[in-house]
Amino acid sequence: MGIPLLSVIGALGIGSLLLAAFGANPFVGYREMFLGGFGDIDAIADTLVKSIPLLLVGVGICLAFRTGVVNIGGEGQILAGAILSTLAALAIPNTPRVFLVPILLIVGGLGGAIWGAIPGALKAYVGVNEILSTIMMNIVAGHLLSFLLEGLIIEPGEIRIQQTKRLTENSDIPLLPGGTRLHFGIIVAVFVAVVAYVVLKRTTLGMRLRAVGHNQDAARYAGMSVQNNIVLALALSGACAGVAGALLVFGSESHRLIGEGGAAAFTQSAGFNGIVAALFGGLNPLLTIPASFLFGGMLIGGIEMQRAVQVPSALIIALNGIVVIFVVSSFRLKRKLEQAMTSSDRDRA
Repeated sequence: MGIPLLSVIGALGIGSLLLAAFGANPFVGYREMFLGGFGDIDAIADTLVKSIPLLLVGVGICLAFRTGVVNIGGEGQILAGAILSTLAALAIPNTPRVFLVPILLIVGGLGGAIWGAIPGALKAYVGVNEILSTIMMNIVAGHLLSFLLEGLIIEPGEIRIQQTKRLTENSDIPLLPGGTRLHFGIIVAVFVAVVAYVVLKRTTLGMRLRAVGHNQDAARYAGMSVQNNIVLALALSGACAGVAGALLVFGSESHRLIGEGGAAAFTQSAGFNGIVAALFGGLNPLLTIPASFLFGGMLIGGIEMQRAVQVPSALIIALNGIVVIFVVSSFRLKRKLEQAMTSSDRDRA
């Protein structure tokens, strides 16, 4: 994580120039960002809650990338998981919590898996570029959310707000001890990251996925189905994001599916920010855990920075964008350095 960490420091350096240009003190701004994200137990809890969808999406990105495919569809897969799990909660509201919560998480993962498998199949069997298809699936999911919340599952009443009724209390994700907003979802997210790491590094399935990502021709020659593994990789990646969608619904304070403000207002752009967390973690599911925590803290702390130094919200978005650019660029730089070192070793031999 050395190079990505340096890239974040560099991005914050550029950000300090922008803050100064707006007449804000960069030291005060970054101090408030740190305190807002990590200053006390409540801030840390808020950061952990923010990092849950980032981690799950990031783990999915790791699985897809190791198979040689790029998943830009986290936003749509989050929505698919949220929608399907919400429909399940509305269908079986009287199921005891001990059974209902796991069912809803599994159903959310299934929704995301289906949404990821579609571009996977298009990539594997038709040759459609997965970057384009996953982005388009994001748009479709957003319109599906809006359509459902226009009438089919909208909360009844005279005031028409794009949201469901308050979902059954049996579906609420349990809070962890401590009196904060932190809920059991953080344990689910870490568990998924650990399982993904074990699958990639210690199982036959992971070996097949990595083989396809490393060299498709060699994998095909060894008798592996390249097409099936591509579909599976994007389905697994989507499943991780789908679980995030379920947690965003049932771990929220409102405990309802909300479409007011658009799809991005519900996902909080976790489908895209999760990509940055995965890259910052070197596309390693375990390293994505601290990376998600750090990036979640920056997002939470950015709100406090805006309040403290009175800069436009657009500047906070710009700061996050600079971090994204630097982190992505650092990943490319890291690969070039590794290739250069490999070439140097070969020359010496």
